Amino acid sequence: MLLDTSVRQQVYVEDCEVCCNPIEVEVKFENHELVQFEPQNLGQ
Repeated sequence: MLLDTSVRQQVYVEDCEVCCNPIEVEVKFENHELVQFEPQNLGQ
């Protein structure tokens, strides 16, 4: 997973490498440092 630290807040969907179910990922950066990482299983 590659994250762009120049974008302060991001939400996107990534497929699980094991089961292929979608995972919504929310990340937040401050001064190019990760301060929040919240994955949520969207399930199917």
